Amino acid sequence: MTIRPERKFLFGYYIVLIIVGAILLKMPFSWNGDKPLDIIDALFTSTSAICVTGLITVDTASYSFFGKMVILFLIQAGGLGIISFTTVFITLSARRISLRHRNLVKELYIDSIEPDPKLIIRQIFLMTMFIEFIGAFFLFIGFYQDFGINGIFVSLFHSVSAFCNAGFSLFSNNLENYVNNPVIAITIMMLIVVGGIGFVVLRDIALKFTKKKKKLTVHTKIVLITTLFLILFASVAYFSFEFDHAYKALSFPEKIMNSLFQSITPRTAGFNLVPQNSLSLHSKLFTLPLMFIGASSGSTGGGIKVSTFFIIVLMILWGAKRNNEIVFVSRTISKEVIIRALLLMTKVVILIFSAVLALAITETALTGKTELDLLSIIFESFSAFGTVGLSLGATPVLTTAGKVIIMILMFEGKAGLLSMVLTEVEPHHLDKHVDYPTGEVLIG
Repeated sequence: MTIRPERKFLFGYYIVLIIVGAILLKMPFSWNGDKPLDIIDALFTSTSAICVTGLITVDTASYSFFGKMVILFLIQAGGLGIISFTTVFITLSARRISLRHRNLVKELYIDSIEPDPKLIIRQIFLMTMFIEFIGAFFLFIGFYQDFGINGIFVSLFHSVSAFCNAGFSLFSNNLENYVNNPVIAITIMMLIVVGGIGFVVLRDIALKFTKKKKKLTVHTKIVLITTLFLILFASVAYFSFEFDHAYKALSFPEKIMNSLFQSITPRTAGFNLVPQNSLSLHSKLFTLPLMFIGASSGSTGGGIKVSTFFIIVLMILWGAKRNNEIVFVSRTISKEVIIRALLLMTKVVILIFSAVLALAITETALTGKTELDLLSIIFESFSAFGTVGLSLGATPVLTTAGKVIIMILMFEGKAGLLSMVLTEVEPHHLDKHVDYPTGEVLIG
């Protein structure tokens, strides 16, 4: 089996950056900790940053300014997502998009393909820089009282981390010191949502508001509807679960704000205003499917994506109609898309289950340790694959083997999952088509 150029480019990009990032972070001038930084921890931080996950085995605050700049660069490079990197490959291949490559980009850009790949890249970079600058401006207002002019870098770092859905923070306890600060909380939430809905959706909305398009695409409608539903539904759930528990000491408006924040951050962002360990058991369990679903296709986030979740839910509720297709807003979702959604979810479930089993062996069976319970291992696995970054405290106490497993999960959740959707148009040869008799198989 040959590896297609798209996947070689994608894997090569991530692997090279991870290695370079680890080497730079391992340098003595990148680290201010009491003990020398282990190479496995440098590699883990680099992988987590480039995969925009946010899981950490060592405190990010212990890195020097140079080390933090390296992490910031890795987050930005990883967060720009598959659209930019795939389009770079296309640009290097040809000045114009060929029919073969056009189908590849169309899968990511739906029906909004620019004729010039360089224009797509420029739009992505300009949109990213603009949104992150606006986010940094508002965060600076919130951080100024604590940091003064030094809040510029703090604001920029957290703006990039939030928009890229990375969850990295310069503070040892993430954003828990700002549980009562609406400026910081609301700005981070907005950056997470905007980064999580994807460039495709943002561009489609911009074209609609500038009257260059009459209607939003089906993809945009699915993403917006599903995202809004998940945020509102999860907010109500967390509000009711934690009203007299983790949010007991908060005022009523602060409870609403923290419930909204908690509903948004599990979908690949990884920031937290309250420690995840302080949440009730049902809130921790409720967080798992949110991490599993993740953000939107073509965004900075991970997970199986909201469009995949939407299609699967439609299949469960109403099933496929004629020709095994689904009809939504007077548009047909083909059986090929449905099959790919089901296959993607199946692969992810198998991968996460395998990781949980492997971690159970490396962290408990082989070591005899009792620090980690099953829920912590499951939570960590979902968080790693969904490139979320939330943890119940398992990451710092992982064995070397456990760290390697989590790194593989993070890589698969970013580069591996993206490579699954890089489908290629295969030439059709009518003489190779063979129709076989239908075999009856009992299900259920």
